[in-house]
Amino acid sequence: MYSSDDYEQGYNKDYDYNSYDTDFGAHSGDATVDNDFNRQYFKMPELVVKFLKYFCECVRDRQVFELQNLYEGSWPKLTEEFFEKRPWPEETDVMTHVNKDPVFMILYKELYFRHIYARIQGGPTLEQRFNSFYNYCDLFNYILSEAEPVSLELPELWLWELVDEFVYQFQSFAQYRARLQKKTAQELENLNTHNKVWNVLCVLNVLHSLVDKSNIKQQLEVFAAGAESDSVAGEFGRHSLYKMLGYFSLVGLLRLHSLLGDYYQAIKVLENIEVHKKSQFAHVPACQISTSYYVGFAYMMMRRYSDAIRTFSSILLFIQRTKQLFASKSYQHDQINKQTDQMYHLLAICLVLHPQCIDESIQQTLREKNYHEKMYKMQYGDLQEFENCFCTLVLNSFHLVLHR
Repeated sequence: MYSSDDYEQGYNKDYDYNSYDTDFGAHSGDATVDNDFNRQYFKMPELVVKFLKYFCECVRDRQVFELQNLYEGSWPKLTEEFFEKRPWPEETDVMTHVNKDPVFMILYKELYFRHIYARIQGGPTLEQRFNSFYNYCDLFNYILSEAEPVSLELPELWLWELVDEFVYQFQSFAQYRARLQKKTAQELENLNTHNKVWNVLCVLNVLHSLVDKSNIKQQLEVFAAGAESDSVAGEFGRHSLYKMLGYFSLVGLLRLHSLLGDYYQAIKVLENIEVHKKSQFAHVPACQISTSYYVGFAYMMMRRYSDAIRTFSSILLFIQRTKQLFASKSYQHDQINKQTDQMYHLLAICLVLHPQCIDESIQQTLREKNYHEKMYKMQYGDLQEFENCFCTLVLNSFHLVLHR
């Protein structure tokens, strides 16, 4: 079990991530062949070229509202029309159209790799997993290494999904690395050679650095006391980019500590956040849902069933009342639906172990989804039903194998 001090002592905050060796060697596999074929014979549509040029201009000019429209509307539509089952254009193909803008290219590659993780059959190759990690290193080095706040503004939803994807890709890599049976000798050698890629201490270091840079803990503490958070924000914390990245990094740490099985530390990370109250820092529904999901799970694992029931009930009511917000077609929409289903299962378990009254609309949903039948079996000691509700639906989401 790690502690916060272990994280800080175990990894150097000034480490140069760019010093990693990026010679991956030869890589073979269907996904790679398909990507090479697509790149050779797929001509970038003119509509996509115009979109990328305008996207780059909006990033450079910090047009946040226009970026929000492009990110939430145009990108998904173009993805569905042209890139539903193939990757977006490669970096070298895009650079010629955007004047090699380095910041935009980092942001574009983050979206490029995220799309591969979410939509491409077979998922990312080992080389793509490595390259995505290096790209995140470039992004966070750019944001954290400057003496003054960087000239960059992004929509809050993008910032949340960026941090959430960063933790997800770490989890995905840990699970991928643990499955050794079908790996080639070349893949095993690459994994051993690049053993610091997606290292847990590196991921923790990034999240803690974003929290520290933004002074978000101090801001939340002052805000909870009813004072103005800007009084303790500092130069970086007053900047929207750093403030929101700091806040979302706290939620990322909550998720990461839950994956590591340190449920006490997961709850402690959010000690200055009122999970059941609306905050000036939380305007992204997906972030609110993910926060409550991992908080409720941590409470349940600590046998604080009453707190878990209160957390699950509160967020499930919120989801019921705001369904129209999640109508868009995206991987976040799919994740929200999956988490919602899992929370109903977890709530059913908690109510069996700690019976208490809950909101009637939640009770009605439990009846409609036949959870009462599952609860009845669990109340009469059906251990298989407990296992079905917990292991099958939840353990796969939290299972994390780490090699140190």
